[in-house]
Amino acid sequence: MAKVGGCFCGKIRISYEGEPVKKALCHCLDCRKITGSTYSTNIIVPGAGFKVLSGTPKTLTKKADSGKDITSHFCGDCGSTLYRDGPSFGDNKVIKVGVLDDPKALDEAKPDDELYDLVMAQLVDFYGKTTS
Repeated sequence: MAKVGGCFCGKIRISYEGEPVKKALCHCLDCRKITGSTYSTNIIVPGAGFKVLSGTPKTLTKKADSGKDITSHFCGDCGSTLYRDGPSFGDNKVIKVGVLDDPKALDEAKPDDELYDLVMAQLVDFYGKTTS
């Protein structure tokens, strides 16, 4: 069964089928800026099961913290980043879990990895628990 989501204003809708190949928190500077927070929660899904159902995302390609190109796909009206892709991920798509419609999507995306954890904000502990 396909899982669906979309941007804040609803003009762009996406879906994916199949199991994620990875679930990860990312602390890179791009993800901090995209989310306006300390990290992003992501699932990496096979491109073959991924679809843009409606709307046309705008794209922005830049050098990631890794030095490789990465492309953000976002709504040109409300600004929500829906997913990212690039050579580092092959055909896979990196979906920002917060755009999925299912309120349990974040619970189901418990990460099996953290990316760029060496630059994570000091107030965040492993798996996003805040420290005192």
